[in-house]
Amino acid sequence: MTLEKFLSLKRADILKKWFDLILETYPADTSTFLRNQKNPFTNPVGNTIYQGMEKILDELTGQASGILSEFLDNIIRVRAVQDFLPSQAVSFVFSLKKVIREELRQSFQGSPPYEEVLSLEDKIDALALSSFDLFMKCREKLYDIKANEMRNMTFRLLQRVNDIGGGGEKRNDPTESNEDNAKEKEVSQ
Repeated sequence: MTLEKFLSLKRADILKKWFDLILETYPADTSTFLRNQKNPFTNPVGNTIYQGMEKILDELTGQASGILSEFLDNIIRVRAVQDFLPSQAVSFVFSLKKVIREELRQSFQGSPPYEEVLSLEDKIDALALSSFDLFMKCREKLYDIKANEMRNMTFRLLQRVNDIGGGGEKRNDPTESNEDNAKEKEVSQ
């Protein structure tokens, strides 16, 4: 039996065990909610993770032809906004290797096709590296948003202080473009 055929036969077991390992990275009450709530509208996080897992497994085993990074991106975006260290956020990719090895050990008749297993594990390793890159891009975007919000909040605070104190001179809003500021100066002259 080929590895691809074996993995397609064990697909449901692999997905269940992989999902359980992912849920172990969450606090107990969150994990219970994500595991038990099947409605995608009341549990969008669990739904996004599970759908992404299905697509990733299908893509890795050659049962689908899609863009792997798209499926991975959905999961990583969810984990990037949560309180995970980068290593914790991408560890779910490596847990797939663990699940597949256990299934091979328990259920594969004969010795598994060594070259196929190595090839699959190489794909999973590449997936982990891609997930780290995606995670860092998401976190950079989050930090940019936070920094911009802090800058805007500080500017609004300074405006209020200036208005209360009768500071007179209008300060330029850092969110306005330089062209707007130049036009404003021309009009005032």
